[in-house]
Amino acid sequence: MYTSNELVIFTGKQIRRKWDTQKKRFMYSVLDILEFLTGTADPTTYWQRVKRRLKREGSKIAEKVKRVRMPTGEKTQITEAADTESVLRIIQSISAPHAEAVKLWMAKSGLRRIEEAEHPERAIERAMSSYLKQGHSEQWVSLRLKSIEARKRLVGEWGARGVHGAEAFRTLTDDILQAWSGMKASEYKEFKGLTTESLRDNMNNLELILNLLAETAATEISRVTAPRGFEQSRVVAHAGGEVAGIARRKLESRTQRSAVTKATFKKLQERRKLKLLKG
Repeated sequence: MYTSNELVIFTGKQIRRKWDTQKKRFMYSVLDILEFLTGTADPTTYWQRVKRRLKREGSKIAEKVKRVRMPTGEKTQITEAADTESVLRIIQSISAPHAEAVKLWMAKSGLRRIEEAEHPERAIERAMSSYLKQGHSEQWVSLRLKSIEARKRLVGEWGARGVHGAEAFRTLTDDILQAWSGMKASEYKEFKGLTTESLRDNMNNLELILNLLAETAATEISRVTAPRGFEQSRVVAHAGGEVAGIARRKLESRTQRSAVTKATFKKLQERRKLKLLKG
């Protein structure tokens, strides 16, 4: 787990950050980022100018910046902090060489998203290439890509039944996960020691298969029973998760081993490296 006084390296500069336990995201020191990107000796005054510029541009991002207590040497002090999305928008309003590099990266990222919307197969190719470069096995990558497709079908089915919005989707996902694993997404991530990392990216092959079965079952049950709205979809989500839950319990009774583990991709990599060293 990350602690509140950890620092993140931003191209050679230490940027203070703090984990927001409620919103499950990092908050970064705006002044630290401005000082690094612009080279200013007075980031507080510079930030005031940026806020005025944002206001002229019609942006309300500055309103999302919060006052957060962060470490400064051996002490702590209150500073203004923003999440990743807000930080990237603030950088767009900065004129400095270092900021231009980040703006270029954002432009390239936006272009990739447009290309993937027009040609979905490119998103699959990029995902496969990225996972393989990280060191995942081809079998795991195949399962992960299938789980992504199953998730898209499930979200589409929820939309067709009148369910919309990130909060509703999170609740339905928790219903499915809890039915087969015994944990909600946040509990599952805590069980594995994850914070910002993707839960699915840190499931092993068996966990991916069980989750794939749960979400596929939820989709099929929804298509057959045609639930109306959020509450009825919650019943279906639990039913889909229970299908995988039954499979999990039967497998565990035969193997005498838990199908849900604390293993993460990082831990598995460390084990592989240790085995190679011993070999």
